[in-house]
Amino acid sequence: MLQIYTGNGKGKTTAALGLSLRAAGAGFRVFFAQMMKNTHTSELESLKLLGDRITVKRFGTGEFIVETPTVKDFECAEQAFAAIEEAALSGQFQMVVADEMCTALYYELINRDNLLLLIKNCPPTTELIFTGRYADEEMIGIADLVTEMREVKHCYQKNVPARKGIEF
Repeated sequence: MLQIYTGNGKGKTTAALGLSLRAAGAGFRVFFAQMMKNTHTSELESLKLLGDRITVKRFGTGEFIVETPTVKDFECAEQAFAAIEEAALSGQFQMVVADEMCTALYYELINRDNLLLLIKNCPPTTELIFTGRYADEEMIGIADLVTEMREVKHCYQKNVPARKGIEF
């Protein structure tokens, strides 16, 4: 099945991490790819402890896309998609997380037709998890489960900086 966690609220990656933890606890092998991310975050330390069950790969420049993606953004997204596709089609993983896939699609960093083909060809024994802002209507229509995180209130509005172990 395909699950999507989207919206402007906090918790999309956290939801995918929780699913990965649950899957690992059930004995599943998980491939967790972070697209468009390359800065150190605390969850990486936790995931190292589950290295025999959860494989983590990160693809990103470490910079936010402000308006227009750079050549490096496209290169990183291409590498990420190739790794995600390989993991999903390999049959070695029961869960494949593509963190920020919705955002990468929004910025056209990946080819929509290739993504649709991946979804179509993914083995039924592999759960796909996509996260990121801007999930489009086509992806929402294809998905089996969609959750939208809606920001109601955030500590950033009070100028509270990101806190280790909470936001990163």
